[in-house]
Amino acid sequence: MTVRVLVCEDQELVRAGYTTIFSAQPDLEVVGEAADGRQAVEETLRLRPDVVVMDIRMPIVDGIEATRKLAGPGVDSPAKVLVVTTFNVDEYVYEAFKAGASGFLLKDAPPAELIKGVRTVAAGDSLVAPAVTRALIGRFAERLRPADPTHPARDRVRQTLARRELEVLEHIAEGLSNAEIAEKLSITTETVKTYVSRILTKLDLRDRVQAVVLAYRVGLVGAEPSSGAIH
Repeated sequence: MTVRVLVCEDQELVRAGYTTIFSAQPDLEVVGEAADGRQAVEETLRLRPDVVVMDIRMPIVDGIEATRKLAGPGVDSPAKVLVVTTFNVDEYVYEAFKAGASGFLLKDAPPAELIKGVRTVAAGDSLVAPAVTRALIGRFAERLRPADPTHPARDRVRQTLARRELEVLEHIAEGLSNAEIAEKLSITTETVKTYVSRILTKLDLRDRVQAVVLAYRVGLVGAEPSSGAIH
């Protein structure tokens, strides 16, 4: 299937570069462009692309706010947003994912990585290297973690997931990749993918990023170990 892409970038040359890179791929199609955040929102709602490639620093409405309008809490049919920026700042990464982004890349990433990023987000996966996840969540965990560690939402998550699913969720929240989880639990990578899919479905989550955030928000990570959980 062809992945329909909307490119949102205020710099015309960069925007043209993205369009050229993506259009050269047989499975990617650039269906539109936007030069500011307001236009990004309007064009996304009009064109319904599979992936929105979003810059952070844009006029009128910045990329974070545009992402929030398209994929934030309470949005019906949230868009899949891949944030691409020149600013490697933890605060931007944190705000982007809190706003609902499914991936985060830097503009100096090679074309092959940008293309892979679009395909990854289109497939419903999040795009953050495990090491980045560990550093990011570690730094902002206190913002995500509830003040009350006995938050009832944690019990609901534990009741919803099977024991092995709960183990996998905790490892996802720790920033482990599928291969690392497979090695940790002595199962295959494909089995891990199956567990991840079940977790997202049962908890009504869009991708791994949302799973990480949820695990911290309900106190699943950093709280008392659940029965059978590996830490």
